[in-house]
Amino acid sequence: MQKSYVPILVGAAQYTQPKDTLYPLDPLGMMARACIGALDDAGVHAFREMIDTLYVVNLFQWPYRDAPGMLSRSLGITPERSFYLPIGGNTPQMLVNRAARALASGQSRAVLLTGAEAIYSLRRALKGDVVIDWPTSEQPEKIDGEDLPGVSGLEAAYDLYMPSYVYPLFETALRASVRRSPDEHRFYMARLWERLASVASTNPFAWSREALSAEQIAAVDQVNRYIGYPYTRSMNANINVDQSAALIMTTEEAARSLGISPAKWVYPLGGADLNDIWNFSRRPRLERSPAINKASQIALEQADLTLDEIDVFDLYSCFPSAVEIAMNEIGIAPDDPRQLSVTGGLAYFGGPGNNYSMHAIAGVMEKIRQDRSVKAMVTANGWYITKHSIGIYGGSATINQWVNRDDSPVQKAIDAQSLAEPVEEARGTLRVEAYVIRHDRKGNPEKGTVLGRLNDGSRAFAHIDADTEALLRMEESELVGAAGDVLHDHESGCNMVVFPGSAF
Repeated sequence: MQKSYVPILVGAAQYTQPKDTLYPLDPLGMMARACIGALDDAGVHAFREMIDTLYVVNLFQWPYRDAPGMLSRSLGITPERSFYLPIGGNTPQMLVNRAARALASGQSRAVLLTGAEAIYSLRRALKGDVVIDWPTSEQPEKIDGEDLPGVSGLEAAYDLYMPSYVYPLFETALRASVRRSPDEHRFYMARLWERLASVASTNPFAWSREALSAEQIAAVDQVNRYIGYPYTRSMNANINVDQSAALIMTTEEAARSLGISPAKWVYPLGGADLNDIWNFSRRPRLERSPAINKASQIALEQADLTLDEIDVFDLYSCFPSAVEIAMNEIGIAPDDPRQLSVTGGLAYFGGPGNNYSMHAIAGVMEKIRQDRSVKAMVTANGWYITKHSIGIYGGSATINQWVNRDDSPVQKAIDAQSLAEPVEEARGTLRVEAYVIRHDRKGNPEKGTVLGRLNDGSRAFAHIDADTEALLRMEESELVGAAGDVLHDHESGCNMVVFPGSAF
């Protein structure tokens, strides 16, 4: 029988580059800094020579031809296996789950995980505020895994590929399902985000440390304008940051042989990775996530814990709907007093591309090291409530081992609920299920888009045929459930819907 080892995390580091840095590091330099910090955190110099597996999280901006190779040379390490992953905010937690299985089976002995973004400094350089002398940016020579587009061709045809325009669809569907008025729900979201801003205000690695109140977050004005209604600017993830993080994983046995203090050890107790139906327009209900529901159950079962035994969460928080949906699916009540984020969330802590959740895991490690009894859950989300990874962490091992469990039957059951592709050329009556209203930089509504059902039950997208005043009225009332006349416009290639003037 093959021996099974106990995987642990032994090193973590985060780096937030100061906003006024004169000579900012590029993403590779920031990753190297975080990796050195994680190695120092583990406290054993010889550990560097043991690293046999390196994972680098996909870069949004300034990618490199061979980021893992360049990073390895910078650090002076020679891993046997190096990976550069596809796009997805689920990646850091998914990699911890993957590494835990590899370590448990003996396939790996020591794993280094890292990622970074330097979008803030890049934008400063483009404005002429700083001069950067960074290594050449090139398209990666390889990506390890399926790098599938996040939206279908039809979704893209309606400009639904920017997260700030897609997540409002989930939010309006969710708002209608709980029967809150637009104003009531805006303040509900703001109170939720106030909790995150409070956490960020005391986090030394947070990009924004202002403890915004719910009133400030909900207020709609020139500064805190709508971007994609119903989200004000302060409810959106902030990718304009310079942040990096790194984690080191090994086994109890290896750590003991190296003399790494058990006080440093943090245990991944359980984890699961599932996808919702890939194209959001084919999901039966936009406000639901069967993948989060099932993945959280599987992870808790592996960890031999109940939800009530979790002390702290970090729920992926790119937009309020992501947190609300996760809370609903996991079973966290709206008034649950437990901490929902250890970082402060992507709006305030910062949203460094695909790597945010690595900061969350580092934050969880710190809490567990301070109190070995703490149990934590991290959720990570890629694309548009699409790819999900969940991890459970604690200060002592569980009785269950990390094995190559087959969750494919669960995934097949989720995928089997997929609806047909929305109708490209719609005609008749369209009843709204969800909508978004895009705003310009001055805060004025400029385009509305709905997803709805035709009389035969099929779905269709449509842009709203309405002037600015009508769009403003739609923001003050509930458009979900309203019925309009839809017709395909051959010139634009999109459906257009008109709502009766008396409806608003």
